Amino acid sequence: MKKLLFQFDTDLHPAVFDTVVGYDGGADHVIGYGGLTPETVKPLVEGAIFTRAPKDKKNTAIFIGGSDMVAGQTLLVAVQSHFFPGFQVSVMLDSNGSNTTAAAAVAKLAVSGTLAGKKAVVLAGTGPVGQRAAVMLAQEGASVSLTARTFARAEQACDTMRARFGVELTPVEAFGHEDRAAAIADAHIVLATGAAGVELLKPEHWQDNPHLEMLADANATPPLGIGGMDMMDKGIMRHGKIMWGAIGFGALKLALHRACIARLFTDNKQVLDAENIFALAKEMA
Repeated sequence: MKKLLFQFDTDLHPAVFDTVVGYDGGADHVIGYGGLTPETVKPLVEGAIFTRAPKDKKNTAIFIGGSDMVAGQTLLVAVQSHFFPGFQVSVMLDSNGSNTTAAAAVAKLAVSGTLAGKKAVVLAGTGPVGQRAAVMLAQEGASVSLTARTFARAEQACDTMRARFGVELTPVEAFGHEDRAAAIADAHIVLATGAAGVELLKPEHWQDNPHLEMLADANATPPLGIGGMDMMDKGIMRHGKIMWGAIGFGALKLALHRACIARLFTDNKQVLDAENIFALAKEMA
């Protein structure tokens, strides 16, 4: 009985990254479908849930990806709406690596210092990784601000996460370097989640900040999001602060992603979204 992973992507072309990790996580075959919406997914779900006997359904699973995390969340709800007792398969949501990357970054911060009661800022946090990381930091007891170049975008992201997870995040407009430096002035924790190759902070914006304890950057494409950091930083001290670069916590991200894929095939009732993935990340960290 082959382990089949059906890759449901909200983008036109299913992500090659997710396909590779699907195989590395233990799938025998990864079958990708792109451009999916809640309106078009029903026949694919029915094909997955009706074809194997109950004892064999654990060998079929669904992975939901794509660059738009909100679209992925909507697709997850649609997929589950077609399940009913005895006819379901395990499913995982990780749009643009949002859950696994965010979980790995926050888990590494959590084992490096205290998060509860601290002020945390997620820079350029309106993307999939930033939004989910902000939620995880808040769930660990931090007071979290999320920045964007416009207040409207930051507010929309915070509202979306409040609706999904019930956490309170503070939106902050921070268009340029000086704005972002001001946003982290009294922060203890900074996580940069901006676009690849975009510098969000210069070294002088954080190196002498007496409040900062930990910084992490999800960007591995030069220039890095946090100037003066190395993408290989793995919990090292720089200027009295603990630093985590994208490759530094990236090993956990990949291991976590593979572990989640493997878990999908343990039974046919797994639903891996932010909560479950973060819990596993904390165990693995």
